[in-house]
Amino acid sequence: MSELEIDALVFDVLGTLVDERAGIRAGIRELAPSAQSLDDSRIERLLSLWQQHIDREQRRVLDGDRPYLTSDALDQEAARLVADAAGVDDPAAVAALALSGRRLPPWPDTVAGLARLAERFPLIGLSNASRTALLGLNAHAGLRWHQALSVEDARTYKPDPAVYQLAVTVSGRPPERLLMVAAHAWDLRGAQRLGLRTAYVARPVGDPPTASDRFDVHADDLADLADQLDKLQGA
Repeated sequence: MSELEIDALVFDVLGTLVDERAGIRAGIRELAPSAQSLDDSRIERLLSLWQQHIDREQRRVLDGDRPYLTSDALDQEAARLVADAAGVDDPAAVAALALSGRRLPPWPDTVAGLARLAERFPLIGLSNASRTALLGLNAHAGLRWHQALSVEDARTYKPDPAVYQLAVTVSGRPPERLLMVAAHAWDLRGAQRLGLRTAYVARPVGDPPTASDRFDVHADDLADLADQLDKLQGA
């Protein structure tokens, strides 16, 4: 690998630093007493229903088929779909499920990894979550940032270039001096299109690179990322 000259790290949050599937799955299990008896396969189908709705509606926003709306609104829609499919009509239970995206557990290496990386670099979170949701999930998972940015400020979703431009603008540095870190190859491709350097971090879920992807760093976890950056930057 060639030497990297990086001034700041830009992190995807959902899936990269927190286990989004685990948090939503827990919310589905708590949906209502009647949902407690759902078997694991049923819960996984409901989880897929949630994720498919979020992915589809974000894509509609990106394609111009739907006006921008925050992740909070999309979560409310997804929660209603899941509740209907589970046979739950308690408004309080649906509202609680809609907030499960703010109660996502960090991956085991996340907190210590961010703390270590923060000793050398400014850390910028860049998330599809709304400002309010990002505040809640950062607090719940104990994430450490120097700046946390929401796509709400660009009124679109990743991988729209306008989202990555938020990090470039806030950092005050050229794109090639920023390293985008994500567990989703599609996210890194979006960052590359604006000129950011890229680091893929493997997670049990996510979008792994294809044979044609050329990312600057491939890391097993945040500790491995920190080790590689130490070597690449001559620490």
